[in-house]
Amino acid sequence: MKLISAKAAIASVLLATAVSACVLAPAPGYRGVVAYAAPPPVRYEVVGVAPAPGYFWVGGAWFWEGGRYAWHPGYWQAPRPGYHWVAHSWHPVGNGYRMEPGHWSRG
Repeated sequence: MKLISAKAAIASVLLATAVSACVLAPAPGYRGVVAYAAPPPVRYEVVGVAPAPGYFWVGGAWFWEGGRYAWHPGYWQAPRPGYHWVAHSWHPVGNGYRMEPGHWSRG
């Protein structure tokens, strides 16, 4: 009986560890966030050479994190045939600002 109990205890601990690692959290800047101050001006970024032909630069953007704006620098992105990139943008909503995260759009 002790061997079965030990195996059950070990299996329970492994299962609990695996399940606790499956926490889902919204990405920074998701549509539900409203900032109550206008975002700072976009930062100037030095854009180097693309890592491969056809790559394009996704400019950095301000995200609302932990009650303040945090700058996320730009990066190179591979193209997706049949899609175009829509850049991050902030829009006034009531007394605040809501971010429209950058995303791929068909067409």
